[in-house]
Amino acid sequence: MNLISRFFAYFFSVVFHPLLMFTYMLALLLVINPYSFGLSILGNKDVFVLMVFLSTFLIPAFSVFLMSALGLVSSIELKEKNERIGPYILTGVFYLWIYINIHHNPDIPIEFKVCGLGATIGLFVAFFINLFSKVSMHAVGVGGLLGMVVITMFRLSYESFIFNIGSNAFQMSMHSLLMLVILICGGVGTSRLFLGAHEPKDLYIGFLIGFVTQFLALMILA
Repeated sequence: MNLISRFFAYFFSVVFHPLLMFTYMLALLLVINPYSFGLSILGNKDVFVLMVFLSTFLIPAFSVFLMSALGLVSSIELKEKNERIGPYILTGVFYLWIYINIHHNPDIPIEFKVCGLGATIGLFVAFFINLFSKVSMHAVGVGGLLGMVVITMFRLSYESFIFNIGSNAFQMSMHSLLMLVILICGGVGTSRLFLGAHEPKDLYIGFLIGFVTQFLALMILA
């Protein structure tokens, strides 16, 4: 049982890695309301998603891997808060770059611009707090995802949306999506505690940062 629990804890930690949240936010918005994006994005949707994935996940993650391989950090898990300073700065540069690009693109809806700015602010706030106290970036990530879903519910006022899996179309209510994301937040938090990666306060602070900075970004841009 312990082995199974550990497997699921690692599963949640990997699948909902904080660097993946930016891409998940984009994917959700493209499913919920694809036509809020302009033709230049919809016509090259896969390329745009790939660009966001490369800039906000693959390149920062690979950079951390190289730092670990060179002995600059003890492991890719960055267990010590002082080891996170370099990766925070590097990731922050990529997040800021991608946000500047989407901010000046008229074909990108305000909802995703809010996601981008919120994620960037959240990262730098977590960086600052990390200088004094360890913060769970997993909690920051899922907190931001939950904030994005709540904002999307209120701004778009959709009851449900359609998504396709293969040749089958499924309908999902926005409230069901909200409940699912809340469950994901709980699963990620529980996983980090089970793995001994964080104390409860690290998760509470991280979740609050991720959630609140999405609304801060909305106040700035809306």
